[in-house]
Amino acid sequence: LITLKFLTFQTVNVIVQDEGSESIPVKVLNCDTISQVKEKIIEQVYRNLPYSQWPKPDSVVLEWRPGSTAQILSDLDLTSQREGRWKRINTLMHYNVRDGATLILSKMGISQQPEDHQQDMPEERHALLEEENKTWHLVRPVDEVDEGKSKRGSMKEKERTKAITEIYLTRLLSVKGTLQQFVDNFFHSVLDSHHVVPPAVKYFFDFLDEQAEKHDIKDEDTIHIWKTNSLPLRFWVNILKNPHFIFDVHVHEVVDASLSVIAQTFMDACTRTEHKLSRDSPSNKLLYAKEISTYKKMVEDYYRGIRQMVQVSDQDMNTHLAEISRAHTDSLNTLVALHQLYQYTNKYYDEIINALEEDPAAQKMQLAIRLQQIAAALEHKVTDL
Repeated sequence: LITLKFLTFQTVNVIVQDEGSESIPVKVLNCDTISQVKEKIIEQVYRNLPYSQWPKPDSVVLEWRPGSTAQILSDLDLTSQREGRWKRINTLMHYNVRDGATLILSKMGISQQPEDHQQDMPEERHALLEEENKTWHLVRPVDEVDEGKSKRGSMKEKERTKAITEIYLTRLLSVKGTLQQFVDNFFHSVLDSHHVVPPAVKYFFDFLDEQAEKHDIKDEDTIHIWKTNSLPLRFWVNILKNPHFIFDVHVHEVVDASLSVIAQTFMDACTRTEHKLSRDSPSNKLLYAKEISTYKKMVEDYYRGIRQMVQVSDQDMNTHLAEISRAHTDSLNTLVALHQLYQYTNKYYDEIINALEEDPAAQKMQLAIRLQQIAAALEHKVTDL
């Protein structure tokens, strides 16, 4: 049993029976909404399957069987608690579901779809859709009406809001401590030039250094920004914030918020600008204030280490790309990739043609002529051919 000033909740172990499977124990909280309970049950029952094969919470029915009777559990129904125009979302505590209860999870067929709302009369469903009706879970937010009442003497809602804020801050530090080793491991994994660095990264970073030298750019901050924008921010931050791009996983909104904080820390580590923090700074900035200098040094060392590596020749790069292409021939749609590449090329067509005509290596391979031939075939562009 856990008590947090205005909140009291406890862990409930329920026995879940899914279609065609054995009974599975699932740990939930008695303050969980029915949708949250469904999510936790689905995660436990289908944990060994890719997320794309999991049923959605709104596509399943959760049924409680206390003895010989049966009751459909829903977030909102006629039994939901009302406070003026507010309606409280139902929880296990609301239904008095206790430890050891048996719950049945079944997929909702077309004929069953209205069943989740069977207890709601037409006028009830209409009331739920009205704009003036609002829902709340554990702590009811303060709206304009309540704010007026609060000013007339009641500090109850303000105290509740303050309590929740204090809980969040305490929990924030606790979660950060739990995840710290994983965050450090991530930084070491992607910012260690002593490990195998893809030839494409070395080749491209050398290209940026060559361009800086060619255009007499001696400002190290500018070169640093080029490299940061090309790899850490464009690739790693995107993967950090969207792991489902490469993994068949579900990113819960709570996890998404944590990933955004880590991604922001990674972005801050990649900048040379020193951020002055104060008590009024965002909590996500303060959270990693001690570690940020270490992370910044890791980024600097990573760029320096790559610069000191043996140069990748054009021939080695072409060989590497050919190997990558062969390895992923069946898993990538080359036509889509070529189309996207051509869209970019078409946008800067004249500039690219001029650059290819001036570049000695491109002249030997007649790349400008080849691009003109492609353009003539695809879009009937005027060429010198």
